Amino acid sequence: MTDFLAEPGAPSPADPIGPLGPEAAAVAVTVPAMRGQTRWRLLLRRPTFGVGAGILLFWVVSAIFGHLFAPDNPLAQQLLSANAAPSGSHWFGTDPLGRDVLSRVIVGARDILVITPLATVLGTILGTALGLVMGYFGGAIDLIAGRLVEAVLALPAVIIAFLFIVALGPSTTTLIIVIGLIFTPLIARTVRAAVLTERNLDYLSSARLLGENPVRIMFGEILPNVMPAILVEFTVRLGYAVFTVATLSFLGFGVQPPTPDWGADIAANYSGLLAGYWWQTLFPALAIASLVTSVNLITDAIEQVLNA
Repeated sequence: MTDFLAEPGAPSPADPIGPLGPEAAAVAVTVPAMRGQTRWRLLLRRPTFGVGAGILLFWVVSAIFGHLFAPDNPLAQQLLSANAAPSGSHWFGTDPLGRDVLSRVIVGARDILVITPLATVLGTILGTALGLVMGYFGGAIDLIAGRLVEAVLALPAVIIAFLFIVALGPSTTTLIIVIGLIFTPLIARTVRAAVLTERNLDYLSSARLLGENPVRIMFGEILPNVMPAILVEFTVRLGYAVFTVATLSFLGFGVQPPTPDWGADIAANYSGLLAGYWWQTLFPALAIASLVTSVNLITDAIEQVLNA
């Protein structure tokens, strides 16, 4: 009797999915996957993404295998060849100690491409967790955490970095921690804004009615829906991290000599510009610029595809 009173297509106790349930379930699973595949194809078709990814791939290969194809030992000093201009023997010239600039540029990608992604990942994880808590709970928690974030953002990032580095000592681990902490409030602010747009939607109300705990709601329900904003923020901060590492190295608080490092080499050879030794600073500077440009091109392509 109950079967005749049920609406057409409605689930019954014997068939909880409903007559069209399997098809609907298949569509529900397939649509997000197709959407992800479509976005990936659109991303690959973007010329800016291809150029940016190609440049970034070159530096990643240099960071991993640079010591194998660098023309010279980047630490070897050849004083008789000091300050040699670019030539067939040294394509990028040599520095005041006779070290091959090309070799130092190639091998110098290693530390910056270890520090920047790890620092950005750390900042993204901490910032995402903080932003989720601020946006979901609101009230006093959001107010107190928001004031702390504003207080940190009011201080120059370089000053904060100096304080941490002086206290902990310059090292790769210190740089990763410092840059990650600097990025945390910036990412938290972006994630909080994205969470605020999701907090009052129907799917969250349903999750609360079902008795799901806040941690499950934040990381299981909200996080997947704000992931596009987090992805864009991650790539943006990755570009800033390159500049931050180079700046700290330039000021003597980053990777320490004689390890090849773009920022440190610019600082060490900056005075050579007045003597006409332009190649000693130009090529490391171009390396920094190319890496930042590649990340920015990738970021723009991702943002365009997500907003399409």
